[in-house]
Amino acid sequence: MNVFGIGLPEMGLIMAIALLVFGPKKLPEIGRSMGKAIRGFQDASKEFENEFKRESQQLEDSVKMNAQLESGDSQATANTSTENPAASSSQQS
Repeated sequence: MNVFGIGLPEMGLIMAIALLVFGPKKLPEIGRSMGKAIRGFQDASKEFENEFKRESQQLEDSVKMNAQLESGDSQATANTSTENPAASSSQQS
């Protein structure tokens, strides 16, 4: 078990020192508040990740739609010039 580069013996030592410093009555409260803080950080991180994915998906969809519209416009222009050569020559003048 390696959390933040700290192994099990180091974690035990830190917990023993925390028990001596804060006492057995305060330690559960401190652990609870630390757990809430970590959970809040994780929730904020997940929300940021979800928002980033949502925005990147919208951007990707927008780029695809623009590419489809541009290819549709170029095909429509090509179709009108082959169907009516007089119209294309009048457009060029």
